[in-house]
Amino acid sequence: MSETKEGAANPEGPLPERELFIGLVQSFQAAAMQQMGKVMNPFTEKIERDMAHAKLSIEMLEMLRTRTSGNLTGQEARFLNHVLTELRLNFVAEADRDKAEAAKGAEPAPPAPGAGEPPP
Repeated sequence: MSETKEGAANPEGPLPERELFIGLVQSFQAAAMQQMGKVMNPFTEKIERDMAHAKLSIEMLEMLRTRTSGNLTGQEARFLNHVLTELRLNFVAEADRDKAEAAKGAEPAPPAPGAGEPPP
């Protein structure tokens, strides 16, 4: 007659580990893209850059790949590798852009709208 809080909160039961893993990777991916200024901060509705935190988010995913080596399905490993490659390329591009702007003596410009957005 009465449902427990657990049953009411998630009537379908716990999410499969695969879905939780993908969600974790996507969470770090979204954080890194936001920290690189590639996407808007949804709370402040501004483009914000924090390259040190972007690097930390990428390093967290690298650590996750190292610690889960041999325990992921082929699809999970490919997804994680794809995300890491995309983030590293974007990080290098942003760092190079900062260096070029610094050489000109100007403030770094915000990235082009939609540049480097993560895939859906």
